[in-house]
Amino acid sequence: MPHAFIFIPGRSSRQGTALNEGKYTAEYIDEISTLQVAPGDMRRLELKDGDRVRVWNEFGEIVVPCKASKGDELPEGLLFIAYGDMSSRLMGGETHCSGMPDSKGLDVLLEKASA
Repeated sequence: MPHAFIFIPGRSSRQGTALNEGKYTAEYIDEISTLQVAPGDMRRLELKDGDRVRVWNEFGEIVVPCKASKGDELPEGLLFIAYGDMSSRLMGGETHCSGMPDSKGLDVLLEKASA
């Protein structure tokens, strides 16, 4: 059964550090391809670090591993992933003349991916 969340991609410090070594390093790719979920949501949905989840909205879908965010960094009901290929798949094309598509506060659905 899918669960509703708000998706907020953004930059992360780990992403910035890994970028110094290049966008094709394992660390950078891991950072832009792993979804962070609040620890309470992880418990409620019976997810553990490394479980693959499907996240989708009207623009697209991704299947990525998830991990619990640190402490209270991320409130329950929000999902975070560092900007990159995966986050872009859930953004529409409307830029409101800014050149950057809407990327914050996107309504998404999440479910554990089938094996």
